[in-house]
Amino acid sequence: MIDLDRAEECYAAASDLTVGLEEEFQILDPASLDLVPRFDELRERSLERSQLLRDHITGELIASEIEIISGRGEDFRDALERQRELRRQLFALAASRGAALGATGTHPWADYREQEIINTEHYRRVEAGLKYVAWRNNTFSLHVHVGVNGADRAVRVCDRLRPVLPLLLALSASSPFLDGRLSGLHSSRSQIFTRSFPRCGVPDAFGGWAAYRDYVDLLLRTGSIIEFTQVWWSVRPHFSFGTVEVRICDAQPTAGESDALAALIVACVAQAMRDVDEGVPFSDPPPRLIEENMWRAIRHGLDGRMIDLERGEEYPSGQIAERLLAWTAPVRAQLELTRAGGGELVLPERNASQRQRAMIESGASVQETYDATVRETRATYAEEVAA
Repeated sequence: MIDLDRAEECYAAASDLTVGLEEEFQILDPASLDLVPRFDELRERSLERSQLLRDHITGELIASEIEIISGRGEDFRDALERQRELRRQLFALAASRGAALGATGTHPWADYREQEIINTEHYRRVEAGLKYVAWRNNTFSLHVHVGVNGADRAVRVCDRLRPVLPLLLALSASSPFLDGRLSGLHSSRSQIFTRSFPRCGVPDAFGGWAAYRDYVDLLLRTGSIIEFTQVWWSVRPHFSFGTVEVRICDAQPTAGESDALAALIVACVAQAMRDVDEGVPFSDPPPRLIEENMWRAIRHGLDGRMIDLERGEEYPSGQIAERLLAWTAPVRAQLELTRAGGGELVLPERNASQRQRAMIESGASVQETYDATVRETRATYAEEVAA
């Protein structure tokens, strides 16, 4: 099922800086806010809204999850306009069917043992191959694709993004709850997905297409994988689209956060591409050092401290956005990567995990905290988009 020659041809034909957005949502009972297995129903009913929505809805692992994909945008603004229309239609569809939608990296109290795996060939294969690891993975995320011309270039861009992944994770952390309690982590999604799946998390540095191709070929010859999407790394070349796909981030409870984070990811990929093209010096950090920052992002999010891997010293995680914005300033100006409505790209002062933890500290229950978060999701993804 994997044709490596065709994958190389796909990259040869790819255009730089096309953008695709993918957002995963929890399907909820609006009264109890429990997960409910209604994906098939919503997909079937989507034609009542439009063929556009039907064509851009897809399933993820469990039947209580639904994803919308923008398709190829010629640039970030084009992809975002497409995604906003799909959000509006999806939230209207859910409301008309008596369902609610949530957008945090994990559901706060859902029992993974009660969730149904969707009936597709791909996910039957995932379940058969992974068993408990697949069953436990009730997680929700934001993925961003950026077009890169040339397979060798795409792999080298992935290499340069390896140390950036923990920083994006810390910014995006939205999943402090798991199994009905405050987990002590800022991204429990990353602990049960990224830390559990095979071929997941921060990849090795390959240096170019030849080494990456050899690796995938080995996996194929040894029966380790059948589809290239069984390489679940947090950044990977996507053979079907000729893109670099960044998969590290938790789902975002508000549309504004999702927009800003996606714009920043596009900027990071674009800046890495420019640095590759201009031969900016780069030394691949050892995996053990990037993993140290990964753990800090999972455990402490923006409340902790990260390691500057070049200097070998700590800095407050609250400086991450400022550092990434400084690094990507040249391409952001060129590509007009700004917040909705124009102006400087700004992320919230506190991310979703920090806000939810603050509510708990102020005396709110897990249920009350999640209820407020779901209301915020509905207000921003549905109402703001329609404006």
